[in-house]
Amino acid sequence: MSKVIMVQGTMSSAGKSYLAAGLCRIFHQDGWRVAPFKSQNMALNSFVTKEGLEMGRAQVMQAEAAGVEPVCAMNPILLKPTGDTKSQVIVNGVSRGDLDAMAYYAKKKALLPVIRAAFQSLEKDADIIVIEGAESPAEVNLRENDIVNMGLAELVDAPVLLVGDIDRGGVFAQLLGTLELLTPSERARVRGLVINKFRGEESLLTPGIDLLTDRTKVPTLGVLPWIPVRLDDEDSLSARLQKGTAREGCVDIAVIRFPRISNFTDLDAFDPIKEAHVRYVDRPEELAGADLLILPGSKNTIGDLRWLKAAGFAKPISAFAKDHPVLGICGGYQMLGETVEDPLCVEEGGEETGLGLLPVRTVLMGQKTTRLSSGKILAGTGFFQGLGGAPVSGYEIHMGDTRPMREGVTPFAAFSGRTDGAVLGNAAGTYLHGLLDAGDLAENLTRMLAARKGIVIAKGEHTNPRAFRETQYNLMAESIRAHLDLDAVYGMLREAAI
Repeated sequence: MSKVIMVQGTMSSAGKSYLAAGLCRIFHQDGWRVAPFKSQNMALNSFVTKEGLEMGRAQVMQAEAAGVEPVCAMNPILLKPTGDTKSQVIVNGVSRGDLDAMAYYAKKKALLPVIRAAFQSLEKDADIIVIEGAESPAEVNLRENDIVNMGLAELVDAPVLLVGDIDRGGVFAQLLGTLELLTPSERARVRGLVINKFRGEESLLTPGIDLLTDRTKVPTLGVLPWIPVRLDDEDSLSARLQKGTAREGCVDIAVIRFPRISNFTDLDAFDPIKEAHVRYVDRPEELAGADLLILPGSKNTIGDLRWLKAAGFAKPISAFAKDHPVLGICGGYQMLGETVEDPLCVEEGGEETGLGLLPVRTVLMGQKTTRLSSGKILAGTGFFQGLGGAPVSGYEIHMGDTRPMREGVTPFAAFSGRTDGAVLGNAAGTYLHGLLDAGDLAENLTRMLAARKGIVIAKGEHTNPRAFRETQYNLMAESIRAHLDLDAVYGMLREAAI
């Protein structure tokens, strides 16, 4: 029987994923077999397992931190918002279609057997299961059918660490208010409080911590400092997406921030490359000065394409592509084509004219493609000729079938028995998420962009993306070890009751 501990937060982006991943790495370093678990995740950043099943990126990141292969049992229910009130529901890695919020809420309890079976499958190989909650357990309006916070904690008899974010202010009110809104039995599960993202002199917090302990009778087990660790982030509140947060570099990479942007973790491959400056833009004038434009994934290609044109991006993107490279990934690839058609109303229905930079046509289909793919980049044309022959691998998650509109269109990559994407002039598109993680592709791309400006970047100075993530997991674990009472955390572990 596995031992369990659960990390809940006072709000989205309080640090649940960070602390859960840190504990996964610490337990792994201490010699335990560890598995992460989140019963229900809502995110537009997802991943495809070796079995071709879809799961949330946070649990993939936590699995890496735990030193284990990600499997969809770590995230048996994934909700991918397709609009303000509707989400695609993915169960055990397979889409079950779209549901609006009320319809899903009515069906949540029926998914408990799925959650139970997924958890039990992890218990076969794990000594410790680190569970992550979602948003806040104090959403009292959702308590009745809760399957991800205290409802799950009760199901598996998990002790809870409650994390608050001091960086956005009001951390004592966050923690105290959350506890006050819990029922007595729920409150009894909270065995420790954690203050996250602190910058400053820790002794200044002592009066507040003392008051918090006196009022709640729950100890504060640690004050975790803000550290410049870079991890996969699936939250729309990610600092990566905020203006003014990108670091400086000699190569300027602009990424369109769509309203339904998905899998922006594709761009994390540039993290270890100090010369790469990645920034997210939502106005045409922000394309000025960019060396590369990337159109990332989208959960609603037609809706985001319409937004793109309404925002005035169409002509500036076409003008940009005359002298600079443009790369579209998944939904971004579809937008670079001639048309996107939705005869089955998979998204918004109808047909939308694309940006016309690639001679391809996309038809949205009823069945989702989820698979791993590997091969090599073809010679292509324009700027992308320089990547010809490079090995590439990643995963596909899309509802679209994209075909060339004429013969002779150059594919972007060749896989076993098939091709992917298209290249024309300085524009290239691919369905392959995670392609920049392959080998030194991100570094070579940065070097090519720098060379166009007469800047030489020496080869081999950078760590590949996977090795870089390992350094980040270790950095995170080192910081948590130094600032969290791990003896108390180990003392909290209980055998799962499920």
